[in-house]
This record gives sequence, structure tokens and C-alpha cells, in this order.
Amino acid sequence: MTEHRTEHRFQVDLRGVVDLLSHHLYASPRVYVRELLQNAADAITARHGTDPDAPAGRVVIEPLPGGALRISDNGIGLTQDEVHTFLASVGRTSKRDDLGFARQDLLGQFGIGLLSCFMVADAIEVVSRSAKGGPAVRWSGFADGRYTVDEGDGAEVGTTVTLRPRPGAEHWLSPAAVRDLASSYAHLLSVDVTVDQVRVTEPQAPWEAAYDDPEQRRAALLDYGARVLGSRPMEVIDLSVPEAGLRGVGFVLASPTAVGQGGHRVYLKRMLLNEDTNKLVPEWAFFVRCVVDTSMLRPTASREALYEDDLLSSVRDALGEQIRDWLLDLSVNHPERLSRFLRVHHLGVKALAVRDDEMLRLVDAWLPFETSHGAMPLRTFRQSRSMIRYVETVDEFRALAAIASAAGTPIVNAGFAYDTQILERLSRVDPQARVRRLDSGELAAKLEPLSPGQQETVAPFLELARAVLRELDCVPLIRQFDPVTVPALYLVSQQARTQDTVRRSIDSADELWSDVLSAFDDVTVEHRPELVLNWRHPLIRKLASYPPGPALRHAVEALYGQALLAGHHPLRAVDTAALNRSFLALLDRAFPTENL
Repeated sequence: MTEHRTEHRFQVDLRGVVDLLSHHLYASPRVYVRELLQNAADAITARHGTDPDAPAGRVVIEPLPGGALRISDNGIGLTQDEVHTFLASVGRTSKRDDLGFARQDLLGQFGIGLLSCFMVADAIEVVSRSAKGGPAVRWSGFADGRYTVDEGDGAEVGTTVTLRPRPGAEHWLSPAAVRDLASSYAHLLSVDVTVDQVRVTEPQAPWEAAYDDPEQRRAALLDYGARVLGSRPMEVIDLSVPEAGLRGVGFVLASPTAVGQGGHRVYLKRMLLNEDTNKLVPEWAFFVRCVVDTSMLRPTASREALYEDDLLSSVRDALGEQIRDWLLDLSVNHPERLSRFLRVHHLGVKALAVRDDEMLRLVDAWLPFETSHGAMPLRTFRQSRSMIRYVETVDEFRALAAIASAAGTPIVNAGFAYDTQILERLSRVDPQARVRRLDSGELAAKLEPLSPGQQETVAPFLELARAVLRELDCVPLIRQFDPVTVPALYLVSQQARTQDTVRRSIDSADELWSDVLSAFDDVTVEHRPELVLNWRHPLIRKLASYPPGPALRHAVEALYGQALLAGHHPLRAVDTAALNRSFLALLDRAFPTENL
């Protein structure tokens, strides 16, 4: 049995296509100017590909009375058959090779580009005369899907497109808007583009201009960066990736910025692709804004972003390497400029140092870290020390810096982003570097103990303090340390911290998990936080000679609470209760009722 099939053709709803373009493909109707310029530039390129002696390319944009717009080029033009092929069919590309429109050095897609104009126009007229000969052809298209083709007027080879605005879109065709859009999209094109008799293209890209003095070139590029970014950048970096046909510059911002903010200005074959392109450089290089032109990277369907592929990934790595090399060159040849850069963008450099040994060497030698002996690079800090000890939080550093330094154990503040990772990686660039996190228990052991006679004197006071602090899960110590302005210091060893974490987990877990976690609770050795009382402080010596009683108990509780607050330690409910109780009791003793 023979099966009979009937072929049908898709029916294309032009209004639906325009809606698709405006709401899902293009970010804004403004791209119609880019599409027209791309078509004109491609036509000029195609003509010169078949006739090297053709006149120099030019594109003329003219606002017309009544709000219409006309754009003319002296490109290859279209025959009547080609008009039907390109202007009346969506997606047909079979004859692009015949015209030279499928070549790698062209920018756009002729048919789709013209359809984008329906986002701002209700009627489009195209008059074109082909370089192959024959009369001019006029194509008139309307937003409702109709079009007509007849013989047109045109003595010169090329194409003229006239747009008549649709209601509500007149502002997109205004002279000021068109001039701004054409200047933005086309100012690097090699063809001559004029808008209302004013040239908007530049003879060459700013980074291509030749200067006798490198500093003069640097100053000119920084001026260009100020125009592009809106503020003058700190530095400029030359960028080049030949395999992607990419050249341009990277501008180092003069003020801090967050990761992921802002993008890069990318030109594709000298036509602006996007002013806010992301993922062009590695994430750590967020302090750089690039302006580049590429001939090989692929655009997305909307030609408003770069297509993520292996080539873009390779370009990203190459640009990251060039930014990294620039930083290393500054460290050798321009240390004063490097110091200025690090003051602003230390975060990006540290982010790179945690994965790159060369940048780690730069950070080690140049980036100041906060230490208990002042701000200095890590290489300077460890010159006279066999061990680098650090603390992981800013609060811990502020509480311990002066005491640790006086005890002969200077420390580094690793409480900022990437600091801990950088310190732990130092052995990769200096095998002699030894790094360890400061254990509070280790610091307590370095504080000067009391003499036997002093210990005998403070024994009663220490016994009372032990009884008071037992209820707060803490043990007292009396030591002598500087600065003398610190009466008490709350220290938690790593063992005590671990044991406390396990016990908190046991208390909050259900019965099953509580039993499992109990196996990790080492009850053979009790590790508790320590309240270290400073014998050199006059208040501690005074309290040690005070007779036992409620007042002394409240004083110990007050010292405990003050040490917690000074060290920015979290307060439990029992801690807050002790602090409030001691505060109110001491106030009551200071203002007895009988004196009222």
C-alpha cells in the first residue's frame, strides 16, 4: 500500500518574529542601529573582496523630515533575485557564499538584522543596486508581513535603507539618539561613518596609536579610560591574544570594587558588541576593566554577549596571565606604583596568591600584613623569627596582640579574606617558613608565673575565684604580663574549644546522635577556658588582699564578664546573668541605702 504525503510550508508570522526579537533576543530596540551598520559594513567588505579597486567604504546616516531615517552605503548591493532571497525569507542562507556574505571577516546576518528594524519602524524601504550590474531594485516591507518589489532609482552601486517610525518609537529615530548610538557602536569601524554630516568613526583604536614617548602613550590611554569609565583609572595594561585576533587594553580601577561588579567593553571586528561583557578575565582580576577588539571570538545569537566556548576560556586564561605578569613587572621596575596599587586592590592580589606561587612571592615581599609589631610584609616579619604565629579573627588579634608581643610571641592578624590560606602556603615559596595558628593555651604558658611567696599570698583569693568560675565552666590563673592596663584575659585553648563544640552538639542533638557524639567527648581530661588575672594590675593585687565574701565574688564575676566583652567572645545565658548580677551588686554596694 502506497502512503501519500502532502508537503506544506511553514507560515511565518512577521509580527510574531518581531515580538520574539524584541522580547527574547535583543535587550533593547537600540540594537537596530548596530544591525544596520553591520549590514552596511558587511556589504562594503563583500564588495572589496570581489573588487579590491572599489571606492573606499562609506556609510551615511541622515535624519529625514517627519522622523524618518535613511542609511546609505556603497557596498556590494543586491540584485532583484537576491532581494527576494535575503529580505523576504527568514533563516535562508543558501546564497550567502555567492555574495561573499558567509566569510569569516563579516559581522552579522543580513536578513535577521533588517528584521530587527521592525522593532522601531512600521515600514522599511530598501533601494539597492548590485555591483554585478543591472538596474536598482526597491523593496518595501511592512510590519504586517506584506512586501513589494519594483524597480528603484539609484545610479551608484550600494544600498539605501529608509525607516519610518512606528507609533511610540519615534525617539529611537531622533537625530540625537541616532548620533549617540552610531558613535557608540561604530566609532572603531574602518569604514567612514557620518551621521548628519558629522563623522563618528575614528581613524584607529586608541591602543593602536603610535607615540615616541611611552609615558605620553600611557597618559593618552589613561585619558581614554577616563572617558570610557567615567573616572580616571590608576593604570593601563596592554592586552593581546593573537589566536583570538584580540587586542586592547585593561584599565586598573582607581578605587576598590567588589567581585562581579561591572563588565568589559568588547568590539567584534571593530563593531561594539557590548559595554558590559562579563567573564572576559578571571574572577580574581575584578580590579580590571577591559576595552578590546576581537575577530575570532563568537557572539551569542543576539550578538550582545560572547559565546562561552573553549576559545573564550583560553582567552580568559591568557588575559589573566598578562595581568599577572604586569603585577610582577611593577614589583621589579615600579615598586612605588605597586605600593599604590596594593593599597587599593590588595584583595584581588591575595585572591590570586592563594593559587599562584609567583603572586604569593609578590604578596610575601610587598603586601603589608597587620602584626603585633605593626604593619609589614610577611618576609620582613619572619626575618628574625623561626615561627610565624597567627590568629584567625580580627577580634582575637585585638585582644591578644599587645599581650602576645610583650610575652615574646608576636602574632599576625589573619582575620581578613585569604590571609590564612596565604600564610599556610608560605612554605611553597620559602621552605624555611614555619607557620602555626596561635593556641591561647600556648600563650598562657608563656606568661610569667608568680613567685612562691606571691602564690602563697594569693592562694585564698585564687580558691574563691576557682569556686566562682566553676559555675561558669572556667578556671582562674594568676600571671604577670604586660600591658598592665589589662586586668584580666579570657583564653580558650584549641582543646577547650573542641570539647565545648562537641558538648554543645550533644546537648542539641536527638538521643541517637547524642550517643554517637558522646564517643568524641574525652572525659578523661577536662579542658576549660581560662581567666588569666594580671598580678601587675593594681586592682588584682587589691582584690587578692580583700577578705572573702559576696563583694569579692561579685568582683570576680565582673572581671570575668569584662574579659569576655574585651575579647569579643560570645556570651552564653549564664555569662549574661553573671555579668548583670555582679554589675548590679557592685552598684548597690557603691550606693548603699543608708546614704540616701
